[in-house]
Amino acid sequence: MTTTEISPLVSLQAPKDVSIDEIEAELREIWKLYGENEEGIAATRAATFSLLIYEPTPTQQMLASLGYYTGPIDGIAGPRTTAAIKSAQKAYGLEATGKSDEIFLKKLQEEYQQAKAEGKLDDATQRMEKQYSPDLEGAGIADAIAASNPCRIITLCPTTEEDKGVTAQVSAYCPIQKRTHNKLICCEYIMLRGTADALERIGGIVSELTINGLPKFLWWKASPELEYGLFKRLSSLCDTIIVDSSTFKEPEANLLRIGELLAKGVPMADLNWGRLAAWQELTAEAFDPPERRQALSEIDRVTIDYEKGNPSQALMFLGWIASRLKWRPVSYRKEGGDYDIRLISLISEDCRSIEAELAGIPLADSGEVPGDLISLRLSSTNLEADCCTVLCSETTGCMRMEAGGGAQACRIQQVTPLSDQKTETLLSRQFQRWGRDMLYEESMSVTTQIINLAN
Repeated sequence: MTTTEISPLVSLQAPKDVSIDEIEAELREIWKLYGENEEGIAATRAATFSLLIYEPTPTQQMLASLGYYTGPIDGIAGPRTTAAIKSAQKAYGLEATGKSDEIFLKKLQEEYQQAKAEGKLDDATQRMEKQYSPDLEGAGIADAIAASNPCRIITLCPTTEEDKGVTAQVSAYCPIQKRTHNKLICCEYIMLRGTADALERIGGIVSELTINGLPKFLWWKASPELEYGLFKRLSSLCDTIIVDSSTFKEPEANLLRIGELLAKGVPMADLNWGRLAAWQELTAEAFDPPERRQALSEIDRVTIDYEKGNPSQALMFLGWIASRLKWRPVSYRKEGGDYDIRLISLISEDCRSIEAELAGIPLADSGEVPGDLISLRLSSTNLEADCCTVLCSETTGCMRMEAGGGAQACRIQQVTPLSDQKTETLLSRQFQRWGRDMLYEESMSVTTQIINLAN
């Protein structure tokens, strides 16, 4: 699904401040009010699943209060939020990248505090009067979710301010194309804001706000903290915990935490794992022909290049290959350098040695996802083996892999950028399933074995 295919949303209720004990009553009032309007179009609340989002940064809410963002406060940083960030960056004389970084956040917080002191923040009434429509950058991730899976989205936004309890907002939006017999099927949004302790205190209320009898997903937009009370409470409540390892500031430590959760039988899903699907499919396809299947057992050299900064995809991909070919990791050494080289030794069931190299390539123009795979090479020290396979990203090319040369003829294929690797599509796909993913678990088991060798 591309952003151009997403229809705009009808705003039934822009974000409105309410007390916690009035949330359900306020939502019921919305549906009572919009049971049928003057045009004969009824709006009904969704009943598909509940999505809890742990949003550790207040960027979206500050953008809304400063007048740059008019959508639901859902904690989902999609194209609509990107456009709001660009607008604020231009206004503040910063480079308009659309990405939130420390410099931008500091400036945004300064502007927010100043506007708050001067009484110039947009209040809920002012925001309600603004037209909610897709901006020039396209619709947001929440719009994509709402369009295909209308649901209840509960966003928890922890703050570092003085503990004054939890504030709440409710809103409701409906994707236009979901009209069925003059009915709009709508998404409900609940935003809860307070300190971590305050949010943990109302854990029981959060549980009550989820829709009974329907799947519950937790999108944890931070490092998984196994001993953090709120994480433990919310994860025990939900059918699947969703993370994105591309955002981890300490990738290897956090991948180990995911491994611990998986080992305990906790259903996990990593959006970054979903981005590897095209690479996995082409790798498997390269060895589909009968004459190449035997060559799989000859592979003893693996080289994986990724965008420098986050090795999660590279480590998970190596874990996947090793789990499929039943290789056991035996050593892991970091050499560092410009390419942040990682060397991993593995051993096959028939006691052959396999050497893998993971290299973080510094790029002048990095992509949207930190650590995206650039290319990979599977080969053999047996020059008679027909197993050499090179895959490379269409956007970055295979220059380093092809420069490696060698006597073997390599099968070279390009992995084209896919729209189904976008966050909104990966999320929507995840909502169609819940529970455990055994392929992911088996691959992560080897990945965590590799990382533990470094420790």
